[in-house]
Amino acid sequence: MKIFGLVGHPLGHSFSKDYFEKKFKSADLDCAFINLDIEDINQLEEVLSRHKGMVGFTVTHPYKYKIIKFLSNIDPVAKEIKAVNVVKIGEGGKMYGYNSDIVGFQSLLSESIKGRHISKAILCGTGGASRSVSYVLDKNNIPTEILSRSNGSYQRIMKEGFHDNELVINATPVGMYPDIEGVIELPYETANATNVFIDLIYNPDVTSFMREARKHGATAFNGLKMLHDQAEEAWRIWCDNK
Repeated sequence: MKIFGLVGHPLGHSFSKDYFEKKFKSADLDCAFINLDIEDINQLEEVLSRHKGMVGFTVTHPYKYKIIKFLSNIDPVAKEIKAVNVVKIGEGGKMYGYNSDIVGFQSLLSESIKGRHISKAILCGTGGASRSVSYVLDKNNIPTEILSRSNGSYQRIMKEGFHDNELVINATPVGMYPDIEGVIELPYETANATNVFIDLIYNPDVTSFMREARKHGATAFNGLKMLHDQAEEAWRIWCDNK
């Protein structure tokens, strides 16, 4: 039996295990998927040693950057982004890193903004997911401002509000299950029907971030499509014999 898994902490919000177990069952594959909820990334090698049949795993918050030091090689794009969310285990236990978040977010972005003019993206978050989002936005020639209190951008947007045709993205865990009432403080009241809000969170399916945006006429999407499409890309990577 081939074993696949998910590495991160916490993992109570994740649908990945359910997604892959349904995939394995429908295709009658002799595979299993396990959650590896580890509080410290330095526990990784010891945890993996207890699962000898593991051939690959995905990586979620907060380890998409921290995982890199354990890898024997990294795909050039993942290396450029400095974020890995897919690991393939080869001969001798060597681990190889890839990024499938860029495929997932490109799919979500295309669905969310189809037919719309986007003047600028405002990105909340600076972690591994944010790096993948920034990469995709750049490839789509969408100017991006990453909100930060240190560079004054957060203070600016709180003062000025949102402008027409701006895309607002939450790439933080704020509002994720079980803390579903959490919401990033933003000037939602200045949003309008020309704005699109994307929350990478998919549990709950309607986040506080989305609810606040919709309250003022904006369109809002969750991250479930990104989850599904990055998972399919992870499966393709694991099955590739190269």
